[in-house]
Amino acid sequence: MNNEQWQAIIQNDKNYDDIFFYAVKSTGIFCRPSCKSRPPKKENVRIYMEAKEAIQEGFRPCKRCKPGGLRLPDEEWVTQIKEYIDDHYTESLTLHTLADLCHGSPYHLQRTFKKVLGKSPIEYMQQTRISKAKEYLVTTDKSLFEIGAAIGMSNIPYFITLFKKVTGMTPIQYRKKENFSNE
Repeated sequence: MNNEQWQAIIQNDKNYDDIFFYAVKSTGIFCRPSCKSRPPKKENVRIYMEAKEAIQEGFRPCKRCKPGGLRLPDEEWVTQIKEYIDDHYTESLTLHTLADLCHGSPYHLQRTFKKVLGKSPIEYMQQTRISKAKEYLVTTDKSLFEIGAAIGMSNIPYFITLFKKVTGMTPIQYRKKENFSNE
């Protein structure tokens, strides 16, 4: 990638559309230079002269800018978002952050995710966090504070409330029940 291409990407310059495409290794998505998505880290960018080259390398077309007139199927997009949540559930993720990272609008992301999976991205993230918390409760003797921090929920009262809402018991009750049943 040369400096001119990099400037076209960070300035969303439509004059470079169809001259080249750029792919972002960390997201697995490729775009037109004019795409209004969040600017990628320079070290994650790869340049392609044709959309088909990016596809052959395993990159998927952006939902936002539809490079080469291509559109990522909803199921693949949702799978991509799920994988991102699975890998980054400990971080502070909002609908806007996910939409920006995955090159779509928050409204479209919410609607599509729910249509494909039957739950919102935030519900999926909460389910992932609670599942990981259950694992920590049974396999470690970490405190609730440590577990909450490890799953991206440093607000302990919220963590306890959400855990009880999902499982029907507090984290401490869950730990006691699981440890008792494993003896």
